[in-house]
Amino acid sequence: MGTFAIIISLALLMFFAYRGISVLILAPIMAAVAILLSGDMLYLMPQYTETFMSALGGYILKFFPIFLLGALFGQLMVDSGAASSISNWIMQKLGHKRAILTVVLACGVLTYGGVSLFVVAFAIYPIAKSMFQAANIPKRLIPGAIALGSFTFTMTALPGSPSIQNAIPIPFFGTNVFAAPGIGTISGLVMFVLGCLWLQSRANKAHNHGEGYGIDTQESERLEDGVTAQGKMPVLLAFLPLLLVIGVNALFTYLLFPNMDFSAFTELYPKLDPAKQTGLWALVIALVVACLSLILLRLGKWNNLKETVNKGALGSMLPIFNTASEVGYGAVIASLAGFVIIRDMVLNVSSNPLISEAIAMNILAGITGSSSGGMSIALSTLGADYLAMATAAGINPELLHRIAALAAGCLDTLPHSGAVITLLSICGMTHKQSYGHVAMCTVLIPMVSVAVAITLGTLFGSF
Repeated sequence: MGTFAIIISLALLMFFAYRGISVLILAPIMAAVAILLSGDMLYLMPQYTETFMSALGGYILKFFPIFLLGALFGQLMVDSGAASSISNWIMQKLGHKRAILTVVLACGVLTYGGVSLFVVAFAIYPIAKSMFQAANIPKRLIPGAIALGSFTFTMTALPGSPSIQNAIPIPFFGTNVFAAPGIGTISGLVMFVLGCLWLQSRANKAHNHGEGYGIDTQESERLEDGVTAQGKMPVLLAFLPLLLVIGVNALFTYLLFPNMDFSAFTELYPKLDPAKQTGLWALVIALVVACLSLILLRLGKWNNLKETVNKGALGSMLPIFNTASEVGYGAVIASLAGFVIIRDMVLNVSSNPLISEAIAMNILAGITGSSSGGMSIALSTLGADYLAMATAAGINPELLHRIAALAAGCLDTLPHSGAVITLLSICGMTHKQSYGHVAMCTVLIPMVSVAVAITLGTLFGSF
């Protein structure tokens, strides 16, 4: 009965999330449903205050700086004009005849540099629209191109990515954002190449059938979420903050922190494990440096710097509380007796912990409609088990990190995903018109990359 209660709760969570109900409301309600159906009504309120809220608060304490600085950096990139300078430069170099590749690369450069995928979608859509019109490529392919550049290889695969998906495994496995760089790069190339080939083949097929851009019958009113013109920014200066995010991160990860003596820290903070925190510290420092560089580069040219900073800070609130609520939900589910059956089933699905981990990440990301939410739940409940299994099998924790990130980026974009719904709304498209291409680029092709990564990791280990 306990396992049945969990399944019902998860099904309801997915059902109502698809219909647009906020996970801030859904997560505690569905946790309560699972508790009640399990017959543990007496423990309802203690579960809420001691389990749900403790897990929610713990997640915010751990990852709030990443969400805050990431959202702030994204807003600064857009309002400084840096994002549009980079996008326009790529467009000028490649031309409208390569509209699909241009859009994918523009989104990829911005998200790899630390700009939020939602901010990128808002910033790139007008450019994508004009380019697809000029090339007479069907508008229905725009969401797929933006999704490929924003939701896939830069989010989960490329080493050094400052995405939250690449940061979440750090404290669980004692790794950093550059974990398994070779496997991550190969997996990223698989997604990039196959995704571009797919979209281009659809564009060619449409051209052969006489289908052009089409008519904007459902053009959405673009939310100018802080996207205000600040004047042109030289492209070299626009790229500098993105390079700082990766460069400063690498400097602290590979040169400064490994040569530091943390004994004084551990004396003051006995519970501190520097090996599991330095990866996060490096990312925080890199984002701070990048934000400050953007502010200084445009000093005296901001329309309203205070408004930009405020919007960036406020923009971090909903994403982190949504994900933290899902983590709280996962903690409650993990505390129920019925979860033992599910946990054992997932852990024993394969003797290879990489395969087992990939399946767990996919299932939970699919249910929650969130890569970060699904990964957080999976690692909070099963992370220690996977680390123990990997240690016993002689598998480098860096492989666990990379497979976790890659696998969480597959089923997270099912139709009920908030990211998908938002993207389609921005582009004025429906699920019927564009979701098939989004699914190919963000679900099926990333699954191929996961299979490639697991195969390489099993045969050759982490590299």
